[in-house]
Amino acid sequence: MQLIDIGANLTHDSFDRDRDAVLARAREAGVVQMVLTGASREHSPMALDLARQHPGFLYATAGVHPHHAVEYTDECDAEMRALHAHAEVVAVGECGLDYFRDFAPRPAQHRAFERQLQLASEVRAADGQRKPLFLHQRDAHADFMAQMKNFDGRIGAAVVHCFTGERQELFDYLDQDWYIGITGWLCDERRGAHLRELVKHIPAERLMIETDAPYLLPRSLKPMPKDRRNEPMFLAHIVEELARDRGEDVELTAANATAATRTFFRLPDARRPGPAVSLPW
Repeated sequence: MQLIDIGANLTHDSFDRDRDAVLARAREAGVVQMVLTGASREHSPMALDLARQHPGFLYATAGVHPHHAVEYTDECDAEMRALHAHAEVVAVGECGLDYFRDFAPRPAQHRAFERQLQLASEVRAADGQRKPLFLHQRDAHADFMAQMKNFDGRIGAAVVHCFTGERQELFDYLDQDWYIGITGWLCDERRGAHLRELVKHIPAERLMIETDAPYLLPRSLKPMPKDRRNEPMFLAHIVEELARDRGEDVELTAANATAATRTFFRLPDARRPGPAVSLPW
């Protein structure tokens, strides 16, 4: 079973002590490729650096999460454009709107999102196609959809990563032919029970899987790691739960998610990754 984690925050400082071991455990658990999330001016270049250390195994996104929207200046925009000149950077984002936390003022979130949508409309991959969007939305659905609508026909593929929303949100996204990323939130009996039914409605060719490590440790995981840190090796557990909820064989769910991911990010078939290399941060 080959798995691809589309959202892992491996530049997070909780991985500084054992990042190489985390990557090794992921490989052993069937994770053949990962897309590392770039979500700020600090961590987007770190994600690229880490991806370049593991060619064919790790890739990166580059963007600014709505929590960090105030940092999206002209200088930040130039930095993002420079990052997107690298082939290892396969998507624009993480970007979007978050009204649940409101860590950044909403006007700043709208400006940062608008600029990154503009960026996505302009940057191209080596094959000349637009890079896809890696999107975040929480408690901001109407405004999120309105901003996306302003770019109809001007952007490429899009995935709403870490989907935790309700039925109407899901179908609004699917009506736009967007992809959906499912995390261990599915395994949370307190907050994710509604997803058990909703995931049945996601077409196989639009469904991708992710851990969002080190966040969102699956609550149904047994035994739980003592430090409560999520990591990519637990993607296998998520896909097992997802397959059960969809009424599918786990091998089929995994194969379909992997195929959808390669199509979306235009990833090559996984080759044997090189040795892990420790970085200076």
